[in-house]
Amino acid sequence: MSFGIEAASYYVPSLYLEIKDLAEKRGIEPAKLEKGLGLHKMGLSDVHEDAATFAAEALLKLIKDYTVSPKEIARVYLGTESAVDAAKPTASYAVQMVEKVLEEEFGERSFKNCDILDMTFACVGGVDALHNALDFVRVNPDKKAVVIASDYAKYELASSGEYTQGGGAVAILISSKPDLLEIENNWGVASESVFDFFKPRRTHKKEELKGAPETYPEKIEIFTDEPVFDGQYSNQCYQDRIREAYHHYKEISGKEKPYESWKYIIFHLPYAFHGKRVFTEIYSIEKGLPYETPEDQKAVAKSEDYIKLISDKIEKTQRASSEIGNMYTASIFMALLSALQTSFNENEELHGKEIGFVGYGSGSKSKVFAGKVSENWKKVVEKWNLFESLNNRIPVDFETYEKLHRKQLERSVNEKYRGFGLHSVEADNPVRIGARYYRHQ
Repeated sequence: MSFGIEAASYYVPSLYLEIKDLAEKRGIEPAKLEKGLGLHKMGLSDVHEDAATFAAEALLKLIKDYTVSPKEIARVYLGTESAVDAAKPTASYAVQMVEKVLEEEFGERSFKNCDILDMTFACVGGVDALHNALDFVRVNPDKKAVVIASDYAKYELASSGEYTQGGGAVAILISSKPDLLEIENNWGVASESVFDFFKPRRTHKKEELKGAPETYPEKIEIFTDEPVFDGQYSNQCYQDRIREAYHHYKEISGKEKPYESWKYIIFHLPYAFHGKRVFTEIYSIEKGLPYETPEDQKAVAKSEDYIKLISDKIEKTQRASSEIGNMYTASIFMALLSALQTSFNENEELHGKEIGFVGYGSGSKSKVFAGKVSENWKKVVEKWNLFESLNNRIPVDFETYEKLHRKQLERSVNEKYRGFGLHSVEADNPVRIGARYYRHQ
């Protein structure tokens, strides 16, 4: 019996900022971002959107596009680092939203007997959710699970991470009927506790906060979406973990040079060109090439064979990332969608082809695994229309972008939006302070 991905859907917010507009305002040469990092557009959350609404949109689309009954779904696992609550899982908000829309067809609380959970490990949390969901359906082959990866990447204005921002969600149905991708049960894993990128609780004195109530403690902990990060160190941690996880995968799978048999290499992409940049070390080791000095590394990256590898195995996976930006947990799954959609559009047959995945999450952990494209993959992909959807988004100007970032707008920018949105946050009821209420319009 085989296990893996039966179906997949996605949601990308309807707003975007042209990267060249950001570059010009920040005094950066646009070509540095467009040609150097592969960035073209930055997906932006509208006023009413967050990780919960992204997840709900992707989940509802999955159910409707592939005629899935919510009563078939035994688990919904959400990978995110953009949680809307520190205790109540963001998945519970998303599932509740979808339940309301499905009431007429399936009755109240159609997910009543479904296990709902968030998983957090920076950008690899969605892969962790996938790993656990697969373990579940292997033990319970008559049941199905949904994995959702939902996030938005937000950095401080004018910071070195600002131009990599993005957001959205991907939802995948896991079952013993893997019409899209059959995933093998070999997982290379590497982890080490580091501080390359993290979102701590930051302490402020009460006197520093204007208008702070007397009931507040003298030291107040505040959580923000913007991370503390060290870009160069994070790149090194990424490279170290994927090397370790890749070699662990080789050990447990018994494959001598796994990447050579992979049709595509699917990376977590903090920016579109990141995967092809960090894979040079693994490639050098596998080929027995020198990699000690910067000159060695440049020689590998510019070699004819490596450029061909990028063209054959990586380039198609990058295309959606160039149009969206960093989706954190969802970026590795969007890279898969990007590659499969491109092959579908080009009438390329992938049945039986093996695809390798190289996941990474700061803090830090990597997971490497692989799967084979199923016979019915085209029937799944034909419903996506990924690049058409990306072409139908709405551009915003730089002033609007900054106001969205600072949360200075109260009305949605896209007035024609129809879908899930944050309706209100409880401010009066003392036992419900901060409760978030959503609705579908």
